[in-house]
Amino acid sequence: MNKPLFLVCAAVLSAPSLAFATTYQVGADKPYATIQDTLGLLAPGDVVEVDGDAVYPGDLWFRAEQGGTPDAPVTVRGIPINGKRPVISGIGTEQYHNIVVFLNANNFVFEGFEVTGAPGVDDFGIVHKADNVTVRNVVVHDIPGQGLLGTDFDSGSLTLESSEFYNNGSGQQRHQIYMATDESVYPGAVFRMQFCYVHDSAGGNNVKSRSERNEIYFNWIEGALYHELDLIGPDGQDPSLAREDSDVVGNVLVKHSEWRIARIGGDGTGNTAGRYRFVNNTMVLSASADVAIGLQQSVESVEMHNNVLVRAGAAGGVFANHLEIEGSAAQWFGSNNWVQSGFTDIPPSFTNTLSGGAAGFMDEAGFDLRLAEGSPLIEQGTSSTLIGSPGVPQALDLPTFIPPSRLLSTHGNRPEDAALDIGAFEFGTGTEPGEGTVSTGVGAPGTGPGAGPGAGAGSASGSGGDGGANADADGDLVGSCNCVLAEAPSQPNPGLAALACAALIAAGRRARRAQRKGHKRQ
Repeated sequence: MNKPLFLVCAAVLSAPSLAFATTYQVGADKPYATIQDTLGLLAPGDVVEVDGDAVYPGDLWFRAEQGGTPDAPVTVRGIPINGKRPVISGIGTEQYHNIVVFLNANNFVFEGFEVTGAPGVDDFGIVHKADNVTVRNVVVHDIPGQGLLGTDFDSGSLTLESSEFYNNGSGQQRHQIYMATDESVYPGAVFRMQFCYVHDSAGGNNVKSRSERNEIYFNWIEGALYHELDLIGPDGQDPSLAREDSDVVGNVLVKHSEWRIARIGGDGTGNTAGRYRFVNNTMVLSASADVAIGLQQSVESVEMHNNVLVRAGAAGGVFANHLEIEGSAAQWFGSNNWVQSGFTDIPPSFTNTLSGGAAGFMDEAGFDLRLAEGSPLIEQGTSSTLIGSPGVPQALDLPTFIPPSRLLSTHGNRPEDAALDIGAFEFGTGTEPGEGTVSTGVGAPGTGPGAGPGAGAGSASGSGGDGGANADADGDLVGSCNCVLAEAPSQPNPGLAALACAALIAAGRRARRAQRKGHKRQ
């Protein structure tokens, strides 16, 4: 039965942002030449569509007044033209305008773009300083500062998905992705990263996060100068506010340098007594590195199930170590991990640990990490992964997807199997790995490895150890934008909406009366 029209109209009147959402089109032959031209017009539910195969100016700031609502986010979307995304490039000249795209609007979706053109070590590609933000299907490259930066203060939940980062970062303190959440302003905020391809950094870590909760799901992460994952405590937050936890499921993590695949706990500026969980990851340690997972300072617990660890081109190594221990040693729980023969320091509390000389990948030397027929990983996993105590709350029980194979959009569903395979790929799933980046917009450089670490440490735009993440302490990213926005148009007239609904209700009543008369005549 259809809902009464008066209920539908009441819903429309109570949600004008949905009823009157507008789509704005940006492009050479569209009503708006730049995205900046639409900023003064945006209201909850609105969509901005930007033509691809063209370059648009950076120094693009989305402020609070451009945000949406949880039920009606504002969406700014690139539309591919000739198979190419729109490119947003360049930064501003004013103080603090060292950003290509600034996401300072809550309930916001930014998708389908290429971001580049921030030339200095103190410049940023995308800066996140909001809550309930989704960044999807973007390619960020050649940013010597942070490719994606979440500020330590006033940042809430961010979902990053189906995106590629390469040749970003420099030195030790600027990373491809640096995330944080403000545990006092947005308690319980989550950084979720899924289906992404992050590779060939030019410095720093591939993914560094100080967020209260990290959900790292189904990504291919490879080739950081330092760590592929650096999951540590917050910088500048009260340690008593929250415990920082991380759930790492279904990823490929490939190390080429002499550093570790993952560091967890603290880095000297931010510490956590957090809980960490690794499930069904495929981890490849380089021949020049000898430690896979490094704990530093305080870690409450580490739980590991169905992971595979190999060392490319070498034998042996250290499974995990713990440096600069503060407080109690970490509690370890784990089962059904496959570890290449020769690794030491495997936690004795692990159960059903398997080992051997070869994991049975399709082509380990070529980093085709799908399972070959006869692999010792097939049907050797456990489906009872939540056995650690304590464990990560609300953890993803079992892997439901496979990661992309060095190319965006090659992730897919992981079939359910009563006997789960070990690692990121179920036997028979995945594609042959790509050799470069997904197609990018006009003016994009060629693919390939990063240019190596850049110079310099510290930042003119912020304090702390990560090149500007503490920007708020110095007013960075919160100072006056000095932007002149176009005057917002008047809001839709609620009286007209009420009249329209009244007309609908009257028409419905007439239709029902006519229907009843017809029944009587029959």
